[in-house]
Amino acid sequence: MSDTTRYPSFSEIARGFAPGWFAAVMGSGVLALATRALSVRWPVLECPAFFLHIFNVLLFLALALPWLTRWLRFRDAALATLNHPVQANFYPTFSIALLVLAAQGLAFGHDVLWVELAWWTGAVLTYVFSFAILYRMFMGEHVALDHVTPAKFIPAVGLVVMPVAGGPLLEHMSGAAYEWMRLMNVLGLGAGVLMYLSLLGLMIFRKYLHKPALGILTPTVWIQLAPIGVIPVSLLNLLPHFPAIGGQAGALTLGLLFWGAGVWWLVMAVCVTAAARARGQLPFALSWWGFIFPLGAFVMLSLRLAHGLEFAPAYWVGVAAWGLMLLLWSITLLKTLSGVASGAIFRPHP
Repeated sequence: MSDTTRYPSFSEIARGFAPGWFAAVMGSGVLALATRALSVRWPVLECPAFFLHIFNVLLFLALALPWLTRWLRFRDAALATLNHPVQANFYPTFSIALLVLAAQGLAFGHDVLWVELAWWTGAVLTYVFSFAILYRMFMGEHVALDHVTPAKFIPAVGLVVMPVAGGPLLEHMSGAAYEWMRLMNVLGLGAGVLMYLSLLGLMIFRKYLHKPALGILTPTVWIQLAPIGVIPVSLLNLLPHFPAIGGQAGALTLGLLFWGAGVWWLVMAVCVTAAARARGQLPFALSWWGFIFPLGAFVMLSLRLAHGLEFAPAYWVGVAAWGLMLLLWSITLLKTLSGVASGAIFRPHP
């Protein structure tokens, strides 16, 4: 039996296990959260939201086994990926997945201790990956302009995602634990925003003056929507724990500006993706999960602004984006399951 038809063993799967797999957990989790938020107005969505929540917890556990095995048994392969100028940026998807699971735990009423464990583990690992990845890039000479894509935003996204669950979780904390968690949230949001703004200039430079990032990198253009959606939501979640700053009017205003930018970028991402598909440059790959979480982050911002500002257009744009997210999630999930069933998704690309 040839290597192209034989199903890979667990050891082979673990050795080559791509860190980007956890983008599937990020995407499925934000779909569960957005569906849960919409169920307030449309109760028929409550059951599907809970199903998505349970599915995503099980998905994380299933993916964690080969991911951890790779670090324990095939550490050289894991470290080689950490040195890769593009693939390394996907390592924080593991820690972001934990932060998303923490947000799910709060939304679906799980025990706070379970939520705390997921959040603290995700937050610490997010800091570890952000330092490890950027330090290697700062100290090396292996990153070229071809490697600059919105995937570079992923470490920054991990940092700004912390207050999504961390802000509401502070309501259950007191004493030293409260202060430490508040500090972790503030540092993450501040570092992530600055990192995002710095990388935004670099990414736009590449878009203007270098060849397009198409092929399996096409979905990375959607990643821009992730910080656009998450930063205002995280700020709104933290402000109640800093009474001296005052109300949330400033954060809502900032959110409105980010939302406008998000609508513009969503149209641009659709245009770029449609152009790549028309050219036959949109092959299926794990990078397709890059469509989902950023779109979900934009949906959550839209729903938050619709409620906070009584801004109906934001709600209906959010609903439309949720519908698009559900469609893309379904297509990507089916293609992923097909690749898993055949084993093709675990084989290296030629």
